[in-house]
Amino acid sequence: MDSFSYRSAPVPDSSLSDSYIDTPEALAALLSRIPAGPGVRCAIDTEADSLHSYKEKLCLVQLACGEEKVIIDPLSIPDLSPLVEWLQQVEIWMHGADFDMTLMKRTFDVIPERIFDTQAAARLCGERQFGLAHLVESVFGVTLSKQSQRADWGKRPLSPKMIEYALNDVHYILELADLFVGKLRALGREPWFLETCIDARESVLSRPPADPDGQWRISGSGKLRPKGLNFLRALWLWRDGEAQRLDRPAFKVSGNTDLLLWAEALENGGEARLNARFPPSCHRRFQKAVRDAAEAPESEWPRRPPRLRYDRNPEAEKKFEQLKAKRDDIGKELDIDSSLLGSRAALEAICFQPDRVDELFLNWQRELMGI
Repeated sequence: MDSFSYRSAPVPDSSLSDSYIDTPEALAALLSRIPAGPGVRCAIDTEADSLHSYKEKLCLVQLACGEEKVIIDPLSIPDLSPLVEWLQQVEIWMHGADFDMTLMKRTFDVIPERIFDTQAAARLCGERQFGLAHLVESVFGVTLSKQSQRADWGKRPLSPKMIEYALNDVHYILELADLFVGKLRALGREPWFLETCIDARESVLSRPPADPDGQWRISGSGKLRPKGLNFLRALWLWRDGEAQRLDRPAFKVSGNTDLLLWAEALENGGEARLNARFPPSCHRRFQKAVRDAAEAPESEWPRRPPRLRYDRNPEAEKKFEQLKAKRDDIGKELDIDSSLLGSRAALEAICFQPDRVDELFLNWQRELMGI
């Protein structure tokens, strides 16, 4: 990709008192100042506390629209419906929108209709490094601080560094949008981008909730036999209960690697020992979970889920290799990551189940691939 030189507006001043909206009155005043309607564009980002709480919650909404660049505090404003109503009327730009749309759906039970993703735009222009910090540095020559990347956004008050970090997340998005949309139009790829953004929103809206019976089947559990799976399930539920009790993420109680090691040891007649750093009450609950699992009848042990396996089909396998090679050649010719044309799993699926093409590929992908 060519390097760009782009002059940006000054970095927002985190000391400005009116950049922080934490009352219904201040939100109403903001929404009265900024325009609404189909021709209005804004940049949105969100922050959550998934690294610090048991149940992730929306902690900040950053918004840039015209000269306004503000932080809205959902923890101080119980009713954000006026903001949601405003967002429904405008064109929204985000960077890496899947997380933000998922958080919106969970918090507001709605995702505004017109959402566009600068990350998707950058990738369709051929960018291989498409994180916001990298793009801002390569386009604007500005190095964004990552100091607050893992901060606890549920704590108040926010430090000046956290406010600066949060504002920077929306400060450059609309200028990046202009830059990459211009390139997409020059390359004739804007329709690809629009369809990709529509599909991304629909994917989040249609994403089913987590299966309670499947959450404990963590990566690596496939090597366990039913006895080991029985212990793993019990240990996962123990960890989940402790995390909920402490209001912290489950991984801060115990990692998945520990759960798997314990389950494997118990499966083979060994012991599971909890670290001494845990208080006695936690040890007692841990031991009870292990004891209850050991006493569970075999009829209640979970079974390994059936694996999706295709019957050997030399013709389909040959077609897959041909499609994969074609995809890679097209990606190289277009100077984009070939996975944007379809994942390996999707290619394999349509070779064995041709009727799934419309389900797994967008119109522009099918046209380019000739499928």
